[in-house]
Amino acid sequence: MLEFTLPWAFALLALPLLVRWLTPPHRESQDSLQVPYFQRLVLLSGETPRSGASVLRRRRMQSVVSVIGWCLLVTAAARPEWVGEPVSVEKSARDLMLALDLSGSMDARDFRDQNGQQQNRLSAAKQVLKDFAAQRDGDRLGLIVFGNAAYLQAPFTDDIATWLTLLEESEVAMAGPSTALGDAIGLAISLFQASETRNRVLVVLTDGNDTGSRVPPVDAASIAAANDVTIYTVAVGDPSTIGEEALDLETLDAIASSTRGASFLALDTLALKDAYEQINRLEPAQYDSLSYRPRSSLFHWPLALFAVLYLIALPLFALLGWRRQRTVHV
Repeated sequence: MLEFTLPWAFALLALPLLVRWLTPPHRESQDSLQVPYFQRLVLLSGETPRSGASVLRRRRMQSVVSVIGWCLLVTAAARPEWVGEPVSVEKSARDLMLALDLSGSMDARDFRDQNGQQQNRLSAAKQVLKDFAAQRDGDRLGLIVFGNAAYLQAPFTDDIATWLTLLEESEVAMAGPSTALGDAIGLAISLFQASETRNRVLVVLTDGNDTGSRVPPVDAASIAAANDVTIYTVAVGDPSTIGEEALDLETLDAIASSTRGASFLALDTLALKDAYEQINRLEPAQYDSLSYRPRSSLFHWPLALFAVLYLIALPLFALLGWRRQRTVHV
């Protein structure tokens, strides 16, 4: 569909008529030819000397070309645009942060892969997280890793391939051997506060209890709830373990419930996969649909036609004028 950005410019079409009606014709004085036998010429010609003016007349073709050229210039000044059909674009509607425990106990080989081969907890978590990320096309994913402290491994991004690469580069004890769960939640809150998306979800995967956070996990969860962050906790490993590597299921349940989330326990690879499938069902991917109509500027076309018209017309009129003068002299 053709539209004009400055349609009022078409009022300029009447400008030449106003100039013609309101301004006097151009006048130019010229000296006449003086001859010593002027009176004899008057007697012989029978004409009476008088003062006057001659009006140069344009050819009809010149007038037509001038009108067409002015119309083309005014059309270009009106900024024509071609407006295309509406195009809908889907944009990420949720920021989803995953916090991955990299404490030393994640190296325990008590999980089995699809072929029945033993693998450590981190390898099993990576495989499940890859499948989970593949189903989050409508979300921006982020990745926090935590041990002695929490670190941002991947900021929020919709580039899933890059996110998976950063996940794969995570190694056991890379962030230290301890479990700073509360600090991981605190870091996630600060990242969500810098995000414009209001739909915020944090998924925490850990195999131990908090052993050194500056902010207790339950207190951090309360702050998360105040910032509209929903937390899902996934505990991996043996719940009967004691000591620093014991699973603090009570704390994980409290974190999830205070933020309107849910907690899961994964004792093997199938249970871990099932936990993330349930999170997928509870938090389906969301999209914000944006609609716009592409616009293409067309003002250069009337300008190009104007240039072509005058490149043809000017030499043509010059040739016609030369031929006319030649015919008069002959």
